[in-house]
Amino acid sequence: MREDIIKANTENVHRPLEGVTVTGEAVRGFSPETAELLIEITATAPTVAQSLRDSYAKSTQVAQAIGALGVQPADLQPISVNVYNLYSQPISALPAYNNVPQLGQPAFGMYPAPQAVQAEVQFGSYVTRRTLRMTMREAARAGEIVDAATRAGATVAGAFSFRPSDEATARKAALEAAAKDARAKAETLAVAAGKQLGDPVAISEDIIATNGTYAFLRSAAPFAFGAGAPQVTGDLEYYARVSARYRFQ
Repeated sequence: MREDIIKANTENVHRPLEGVTVTGEAVRGFSPETAELLIEITATAPTVAQSLRDSYAKSTQVAQAIGALGVQPADLQPISVNVYNLYSQPISALPAYNNVPQLGQPAFGMYPAPQAVQAEVQFGSYVTRRTLRMTMREAARAGEIVDAATRAGATVAGAFSFRPSDEATARKAALEAAAKDARAKAETLAVAAGKQLGDPVAISEDIIATNGTYAFLRSAAPFAFGAGAPQVTGDLEYYARVSARYRFQ
């Protein structure tokens, strides 16, 4: 009896599962509500202490300038602060090119020039560089805010990143729509095969692309998407693709 049960279970394991495997796709478009970018604020001074003080004062000026446009202090998040030393070396301390006297040296006269004394390295200045992430809660005013920040002394350090107010909800909406599309395709194929669709055996997330990535991928590799791949529907597109396998009843 036990051997019969083991044999039956073995047969069920190796027996191919009757079902259908489909790919569901969906794009959900959202209007941008917030924007982010990195900015840098630099200050140069003869000493480290002065460089740090100037950097802080400059950062305060930038915060005040964009604060008048609705950017709160919490919307400026510090990423890093670095201090660099810039040093200068006098030209007289540099060796002549191929032992040829430089212009202005006495060796061009009738008498050879005396041996030059190697000058000591002279330290020049210190540069403080602050990197901050700036969040703009009104995407429509992003250009105006960035212009105000640059006029106050900041430098744009990266590209704009536009987002909806709740990006997690946007991703979830695209993923759920792709899963429903997979279910609808599986039901159509089951009816065409004269079968009745059963429960899903496996569902896996294939890809989620956001903020222009889907449009780029589709133009670069159009054959990688199905014939019924959706078009872009909004300013920010969230594209989701899932693979699902259903059994037949």
